[in-house]
Amino acid sequence: MPRLVRLYIRQCLAGLALGIAFSMLLVVLNVANLGHLVSEVEGGWLAFALLSLFNGIVFAGVQFGITIVRMAHDDPDQ
Repeated sequence: MPRLVRLYIRQCLAGLALGIAFSMLLVVLNVANLGHLVSEVEGGWLAFALLSLFNGIVFAGVQFGITIVRMAHDDPDQ
């Protein structure tokens, strides 16, 4: 597998893990009453799953973008 594909997969998994951790933190700290909604409302697990998925997608994109931008600044000639 090419190095860039491995880098993409690794960074996306790291970003997905960060997004899930962020979603869990939002629910545990009950930000905007999310903890109550997830635990008390029917289908709250689906809301948490979607929140985690969408946060994971955003965090994965940001994680990969930061990695690519940092690669451009590793040039020793500058």
